[in-house]
Amino acid sequence: MAASLAHERIRERIVRLCRGATQARQLRAEVLDQLRHVIEFDFYVFTLTDPRTCVGCDPLADVPLLDELPRLIKLKYVTAVNRWTSLSEPPVALLWEGTDGRREQSPLWRDMLELAGIVDVASVVFRDRFGCWGFLDLWRAAPATPFTDADAGFLTAVAPPVTEALRRCQAATFTAPPGDTGPHTPLVLLLSPELTIRAQTRQTHDYLRQLLPTPAERSPVPAAAYNVAAQLVALEEGVDEHPSAASVHLAHGVWVTLRAARIGDGDITVTIEHATPAERLDVFSRACALSAREGELLTVLAHGADTRQAASRLNLSPHTVQDHLKSIFLKTGTRSRRELFARVLG
Repeated sequence: MAASLAHERIRERIVRLCRGATQARQLRAEVLDQLRHVIEFDFYVFTLTDPRTCVGCDPLADVPLLDELPRLIKLKYVTAVNRWTSLSEPPVALLWEGTDGRREQSPLWRDMLELAGIVDVASVVFRDRFGCWGFLDLWRAAPATPFTDADAGFLTAVAPPVTEALRRCQAATFTAPPGDTGPHTPLVLLLSPELTIRAQTRQTHDYLRQLLPTPAERSPVPAAAYNVAAQLVALEEGVDEHPSAASVHLAHGVWVTLRAARIGDGDITVTIEHATPAERLDVFSRACALSAREGELLTVLAHGADTRQAASRLNLSPHTVQDHLKSIFLKTGTRSRRELFARVLG
C-alpha cells in the first residue's frame, strides 16, 4: 500500500511538471529526478527526436561509455530489439523480459552494455498521433536485478503526459528570432564508417556547441550528427526505413536540419543547414497539434494564397477556411496571419 501511494504521488508530481513545462531539456531533467524516487536506475539516455523521421536530435544522457559514444549510438540504431520506432502500445519495453533473458539478441547489449555491467534496459517511446517526440532508455547495472512489471507499468502511466509536454515544448521554440543565428551556408562534418570525426568546416564547431551546450574548455559533442549518421547505417542495413535526417531547434526560433549521406562505400558526410520552410511548417503543424486539414490549409496559405484562393484549392467554402484559421490561431497562440507566419517561417 505504501509503495502504491508513493508511486501515485510521484506520478502526480510528474503530471504537474508536464503541465507547466516550457523547455524540453529542463523538463527531461526534472522527470528523471522524479523517476529516481520510484525506479532504480544507474544511467540514462533521454533524447528528443524529429517527429517525422524519429531520428534523435537533442540527447540528455549520463552513460559510462562516453569515450565510445559514436559506437554506442551506432549500436543503438542498428539494434532492432525494443527499438523506439517499433514501440507503440504499450510504449515501454524491458530488455530482459522482452528477450526472455537472452539479452544477446540485442547487439547494443551484446557488444557494449554487457561489458559495462548493465543487467537490463527499460525503453520508453514518447509518441502521439502527431509524431515521435523522444525516447528514454534507463540502464540498470549489476548487482541490481532486472526491471519489474511494476517499473514498466509506472513508465507506461507517465508516458502520455510527458509526450504531450515534449510536444508543447517544441511548439514553444517557434518564436520570431531577434536575428539570424543559423548557418548562412551548409556546414559539413565528415565521419568515418565508425562515426569518428575526420574533418569539419570552420563554423561547424560553433554550431555543434549550440546544438548541445558544452563547457568552453571542452570540444562540443556532435551527438546530433552521430544520430543522423547512425540512422543512415540503420537504413542501409534494413533495420529502419526512416530517412537519415533530423530537424532540431538551434536557438531563438531558428531550426536547422542535419542530413547524412554516404560517400561511396566509406565515409559519411553530415550537413547542417537552415531547415527549409516546408520542414519548419511540418514540425510546427505537428507540435501545435494541428489537424490534417488545418495543416493543409497552413501549407496553402504559406505559399501566398488568400482566403478565396485557399478555399478553391482545398474545395472548401471561404467561411470554412476562416473557421479553420480561427482554430489554428487558437492552437498556436497567435492573433494574426502575420504573427502566425513569422513563427512558421522564421
